[in-house]
Amino acid sequence: MKKWISTVLALVIVSASFAQTQFEVLVERPNEKSLKGIISRSLLEKDSSFKWYAENLKAYTPRPDAAEALRKYKDSIQLLIFIGTWCSDSHFVIPKLYALTDAAGFPEDHITLIGVDRGKKTLGHLAEALNIKNVPTIIVMKNGQELGRVVEYGKYGMFDKELGEIVVTAGN
Repeated sequence: MKKWISTVLALVIVSASFAQTQFEVLVERPNEKSLKGIISRSLLEKDSSFKWYAENLKAYTPRPDAAEALRKYKDSIQLLIFIGTWCSDSHFVIPKLYALTDAAGFPEDHITLIGVDRGKKTLGHLAEALNIKNVPTIIVMKNGQELGRVVEYGKYGMFDKELGEIVVTAGN
């Protein structure tokens, strides 16, 4: 089972690097746009439906220790991120995560962003295969293997602190 999941993850990461967007647009509630599938940061930044992206960048300073961890191991890890474009926790965390990866010089092609619907389902049943129960979920990968994950705000209530710890542990 683990080998199958590693193979599926590798295929998702490879396909994401070749195609910026492979998603469906859903309207699950009135006046709400949800994206399901592989999406891009630029889509979140530019689509007027996602005003929350710019709003939630304000007043965030990336944690230096987390930025340093991402900088140090940027060539050996990938981030697989499940979000709900409808989800307030994703609205809060995802813009800040990109500010953190920018501060670290983390390559954007090492980040795969996957949108889920309100049922936490995505194209190809990947969310189910990876047991995604809450969003956002940030999975740290190395050589196709999961090294750890941050679910929502993380165990400290600070996603970036936990992410930095996972990355440091992964690098050692």
